[in-house]
Amino acid sequence: MQDIQLPNQVFATTSGEINLTQIDTSWLIVYFYPKDSTPGCTVQAVDFSCLNTQFAALNTQVVGVSRDSVKAHQNFTAKQNLSIELISDKEEVLCQVFDVIKEKNMYGKKVFGIERSTFIFHQGKLVKEYRKVKAAGHAEQVLTDLKALQGATA
Repeated sequence: MQDIQLPNQVFATTSGEINLTQIDTSWLIVYFYPKDSTPGCTVQAVDFSCLNTQFAALNTQVVGVSRDSVKAHQNFTAKQNLSIELISDKEEVLCQVFDVIKEKNMYGKKVFGIERSTFIFHQGKLVKEYRKVKAAGHAEQVLTDLKALQGATA
């Protein structure tokens, strides 16, 4: 597992700005996804939103990140009735820190895009990471693992 440090920097979100080093919960889940309003990304965002009250009850904030604009995130949030924050990382600052930009093969062409990935932090320290995530069922898996991690740190 890499030693990823959260950047002390402000990022634009669906509802304003956020600095991941100043989250007021003990636990933070940062998940990266390729694009708003695509099938897998919609499943993932809706699943995290549906479980958001359970994450909040565990003193955990969930934040999604993609390279889409804030406007695209706001449209996505409104259309899907999302309850989680989405960060616009157009400059790929977070994508670089978390090393999620990977070469992909799209219809025979090589392109660079976000590899679906999720990271769990406890008090600013990375405690678990998931790479090459499949969207369906992932939010439930993260919630299960979070409960186990919290049991281990209690």
